[in-house]
Amino acid sequence: MITLDTLNALSNDEAYDKLEGCCVATNWINKMIRSRPFSSHQELITNAASIWYEDCSADDYKEAFTGHPKIGDVNSLKEKYASTKEWAGDEQSKMAAANSDTIDALASANQDYEDKFGYIFIVSASGKSAEEMLAIINSRMRHDSADEITIAMNEQHKITVIRLVKLIEGLADTSLLKSHITTHALDTALGLPIYKVNIILKSRIDKIWRPISVGVTNKDGRISDVLAPGYVLKRGSYKMIFMTKDYYNATNQTGFYPQVSIQFNVTDNSHYHIPLLLNPYGYSTYRGS
Repeated sequence: MITLDTLNALSNDEAYDKLEGCCVATNWINKMIRSRPFSSHQELITNAASIWYEDCSADDYKEAFTGHPKIGDVNSLKEKYASTKEWAGDEQSKMAAANSDTIDALASANQDYEDKFGYIFIVSASGKSAEEMLAIINSRMRHDSADEITIAMNEQHKITVIRLVKLIEGLADTSLLKSHITTHALDTALGLPIYKVNIILKSRIDKIWRPISVGVTNKDGRISDVLAPGYVLKRGSYKMIFMTKDYYNATNQTGFYPQVSIQFNVTDNSHYHIPLLLNPYGYSTYRGS
C-alpha cells in the first residue's frame, strides 16, 4: 500500500503503473494522473468516479474489461495483467465454496454472455457467492447491448474502487465508500430477509426507463453496492424493480405480485435507502436511513 501523498509525488510513469493495477483503461489512468495532486481521500474517490462516468466512452469501458479474468477462471490472470492476480483471486474467493453444478452453469452462462455482448461478464464479485453471481448473469442476459454496457461499466468502477482501497493507505473509510443508493428486502409473512431476489435500478432517460444497475440480495436481504462509491445520481426520477416471482417460487409461496416497482425522486446528494417490506398479498416501502 502507499499513502495518498506518495501517489501525488510519484512520476507519471510510476503513477501509471500503480493506477493500472486498479483499472487498465488508458484514458481513465491518464486523466487520473493529470488530476493530481489529490487533497483528500474524498477528492480521489470523487475524481475517480467523475472521470469514469463523465469522461470515458464505451471503448474505454471495454478496454478496462480486458483487465479481468472470467468469473471462476482466476488462472487466466497468470497469462496477462499478472500484477492484479492476487487481488482478483481474493475478489473471487467465494467461488471455492460453489458446487460443481453451479460452476458449470456459471461457466456456460459466461460463454453465452461473451458470445452475445462481445466481452466477458464483469461483476463486482466481492462478497458474492457463485449462486448470487449466476442469478445476476442470467438477469443481465436479457439486456440489449446498449443497456448492458451501462451495467457492466458500473460494475467495473465498483471493482476499481475496491482496488484503490487496497492501494491507498487509509482509504477504507465506510463514509467514503457507501453507495448513493442501498436497499433491503424483508418478507414480513415469514419474518425473514428476502434472499437472492434480483433488483434492477432504472433511470428515466428521454422518457424511456433504462437499467443502470442490477444486483441480487444477499442472505441479509441487502444490496449495499447498488452504485459504485463516488457515483452520485443526478436529480431525476428513478425506480427500483424487485423481481419477486422467483423468490416466491423458491420459497413455495403463492405471491400476488410477480414484481414490485418502487419509483422515487433523487433531489440531492444525500444517501437514499429504498427498502421493501413484502408479503404474498401486499407490500410497503419508505425512505430509510
